[in-house]
Amino acid sequence: MRGTGGAGAAGTAGVGAGSGVGAGGGGVNLLALRSHNAALVLDLLRTAGDEGISRLELAERTGLTPQAVSKITARLREDGLVAEAGRRASTGGKPRTVLRLVPEAGHAVGVHLDRDEVRVVLVDLRGTVVGERRAALDLGAGAEAVLGAVGETVAGVLPGGFAGGFGLGLGLEGDVRPGAAGLDADSLPGPAGFGGVPLPGSPGLDGGSRPGAAGFDGGSLPGPAGLDPSLLGVGVALPGPLDHVRGVLHRVTGFPGWDGFPLREALAGRLGVPVVVDKDTNAAALGLAAGGEGGSFAYLHLGTGLGAGLVIGGSVHRGARTGAGEFGHQVIQLDGPPCTCGDRGCVEALCLGAVARGDLDEAARVLGAGAANLVGLLDIDVVLLGGRTVAAAPEAFVGGVGAVLEARARRTGQDAVPVRVAPGGDGAVAVGAAQLVLGPVFGHGGG
Repeated sequence: MRGTGGAGAAGTAGVGAGSGVGAGGGGVNLLALRSHNAALVLDLLRTAGDEGISRLELAERTGLTPQAVSKITARLREDGLVAEAGRRASTGGKPRTVLRLVPEAGHAVGVHLDRDEVRVVLVDLRGTVVGERRAALDLGAGAEAVLGAVGETVAGVLPGGFAGGFGLGLGLEGDVRPGAAGLDADSLPGPAGFGGVPLPGSPGLDGGSRPGAAGFDGGSLPGPAGLDPSLLGVGVALPGPLDHVRGVLHRVTGFPGWDGFPLREALAGRLGVPVVVDKDTNAAALGLAAGGEGGSFAYLHLGTGLGAGLVIGGSVHRGARTGAGEFGHQVIQLDGPPCTCGDRGCVEALCLGAVARGDLDEAARVLGAGAANLVGLLDIDVVLLGGRTVAAAPEAFVGGVGAVLEARARRTGQDAVPVRVAPGGDGAVAVGAAQLVLGPVFGHGGG
């Protein structure tokens, strides 16, 4: 997985040398991730890959002093996040020691909660998928059944000791209210610990007992050499609309019974780890940007529904009320067929109707009409297509959407916006959901 560069721009050294780096201990100390400077260093180590990067290069690219970099990297090495990767010839003086990120020192879980299945991935610090599991699910079965299925699938993707160490898989038949299973959501590590991403709870984590971990002491998190690498959190992506900041669902299209449900708090209480919630399309777009997709683009996801994730100027655009990207519910045919959102003639209703009839050419043409509207409004660089329906017939959709955009370009005299299948296949949403957790660790704030 390619990383996004540029995190270490000069002039970012406003935090004191090594400030916010927590006390030592085996494995990943979450307090070490509080430091903005540490996040800059970690991001450069991540993008350097196995070849590594020297302390001098880190200082030059972050604008930090060599002394500050030495203190930060010493703490990261003590926490098991960083290791030496040999020596590199210098232009003068002794050879430089280069450092590399230890990918297995931390992990994140990504959950794609779709209308009819749940898909879970476990990724390391580089975003590489190291475990995956999926199960059938009915989003309309009610909170207890859905949260139970999510909990069981998350527990199933983790190594046995890992799941047990963090209480995953426990209390799956219990209360689904926020703070269930004896966990107070306010005691989970909050925004200050994860670069400002709206994780549940308070920024006041002090390195003591970690909630939900059966008495597990936060100062002795299991290290990469052990059986239980540290789980930083769980990112959950599902159809919108929803409130990304509060982790509360709105009237999920076709499932109005979820309106107002505090999904983030309920899952954090059940799983015992920080949880971030976002729309499926936003998560996929974030994952694509973290994987190296540059510029401004639209990710169009066609599966059980239709939506868009928008990246403008390198950042996911969620809108003032986190409602951007409801692409499927733009009306393109007045008095057209009814849509599950309550309107008529929506792109989603027309496109899914054509898919149900087996008319993929018409489905692609409708999708192209919606994509052309986006191109006209946002002047984006590329349109990326994903979702299980696209994955089943990629040539038909790329060709059909591309033809509509080319016709638009001929009318406007502009270059046609390219259309491609998004990398990652139908697993892009789950992988992107994990990036909701990993992004802040490397100073990207979850998009």
